[in-house]
Amino acid sequence: MSRWLTEAVPRGRVAAFRTLIYLFVAADLVIFTPWVRTRVSVPGDLYQPLLIGRLLPLPTPTATLVAVIFWALLLLALLAATGRAPRLLGWAVCALYLEWMIIAMSYGKVDHDRFGLLVALAVLPTAGRARHGDTTRTEAGGWALRVTQIAVICTYFLAAFAKLRFGGLDWLTGSVLARAIIRRGTDLADLIAQVPHLLIVAQLGIVAFELMSPVVFLLPPRWRLAMVGFFYSFHAATIATITISFAPHLAAMTSFLPLERVRPLVWARRLIGRATPASATDVPSADPTDADAVPPGQGPVGAGAERALDDQAPVVGRPAGP
Repeated sequence: MSRWLTEAVPRGRVAAFRTLIYLFVAADLVIFTPWVRTRVSVPGDLYQPLLIGRLLPLPTPTATLVAVIFWALLLLALLAATGRAPRLLGWAVCALYLEWMIIAMSYGKVDHDRFGLLVALAVLPTAGRARHGDTTRTEAGGWALRVTQIAVICTYFLAAFAKLRFGGLDWLTGSVLARAIIRRGTDLADLIAQVPHLLIVAQLGIVAFELMSPVVFLLPPRWRLAMVGFFYSFHAATIATITISFAPHLAAMTSFLPLERVRPLVWARRLIGRATPASATDVPSADPTDADAVPPGQGPVGAGAERALDDQAPVVGRPAGP
């Protein structure tokens, strides 16, 4: 079990996941949860903090407190996305975002799609330093990703458990999806609702899918990625029909993906590197330092061509270049 929990992964994967998660936190503040700032206009006696908010204890939100958390979290999340000071910035972002969520969820509604994201923020500071493109493997980073994956799957499995616990078997054959379509359905959902018994079949399928989600850990890598792709397609259908995005959960679920292969900066440098020699040969040059007059590797172009692809110095176990 310990070997499975700490299965080593490339440091580049940890670096990419870290950047993605912290950028999502910044986006969450301005796109998905800016409404938290309006909570200060609600009377203080309506603030009913979650259990963690009562245990700490945390103060009742005020305009000043919420504004300080918002701007500090936005700035620190952007800094943490660079990978610098991963522990210091990581713990700061984790603490501030947790308080942001406590404020958001202490007025009667708790969203379960943020569990995986909160776990990711809690474990990323323990992964240590990681550079984009680094192929050396790390068990600490593997543990951080594995714990996040477990949190993602627990979100599915426990959602099914909650449905059956509070709704019973009637949840499977009731009008849950029909009510959701009436409240926030799209034109596509209206078409689906006209098919007899299809919504009941969909409810049975949702619970079966959530209960079977832990199987993803038993699959070989290729089939595991295929099942994660099915998870994403399920949420795409959810957005298209009842406009529920689960965006924080989708961000945390990237912990299953080989993110080290996604390197947009390197791709951009390669495109620039290909365009530069082509443009240089189009116009003849009388400069004595051009490519025909200077030995390879000693002119301005030769000296920087290789570094243009990747300005990171080689590390142990990693070849030079991207």
